[in-house]
Amino acid sequence: MDLNEQELIANLKSEDNREKAFKVLVKTYQERLYWHIRKIVMNHDDADDILQNVYLKVWKNVDGFREDSSLFTWLFRIATNESLSHLQKQRRHSIVSMNEVGDYLAESLESDVYFEGDAIQKKLQLAIVQLPEKQRIVFNMKYFDEMKYEEMSDILKTSVGALKASFHFAVKKIEEFIKEERK
Repeated sequence: MDLNEQELIANLKSEDNREKAFKVLVKTYQERLYWHIRKIVMNHDDADDILQNVYLKVWKNVDGFREDSSLFTWLFRIATNESLSHLQKQRRHSIVSMNEVGDYLAESLESDVYFEGDAIQKKLQLAIVQLPEKQRIVFNMKYFDEMKYEEMSDILKTSVGALKASFHFAVKKIEEFIKEERK
């Protein structure tokens, strides 16, 4: 079933075709959404749970999708918001300061049996988790997901200029972290 995005959206909104179209949606976006979420929360189990929440929200709210952005953008916006909400809940339930969030994510990365990176990849990931939340998300979307700033702007509801600045600062901080690790 090879549908273009407009047909997929129409089928998602149709009672008769919703289930079949939803399977296509999941198959098409599951891996990209999972890795986008995973790069934010750093934990496989949390990423799986959040991805399920994303699909539940999409299922419940597809009729309200106004189509003023692409389906991809809408899905990534939901995934980003669900991931950030998850991190906020974790912060509220544990008495973790903003400075300790990077340490928590680094520990999650270190103890994650699903992480399959070599030493260099692990060093890069450790540098990334030390970034402030917004910079980490922008860096991941630009560097790993290879998104254009305009797409990111739609997803994050932020100006292209602010995104470019966040990415620039993130790169500088990562470079500094890696230089310090070499010493």
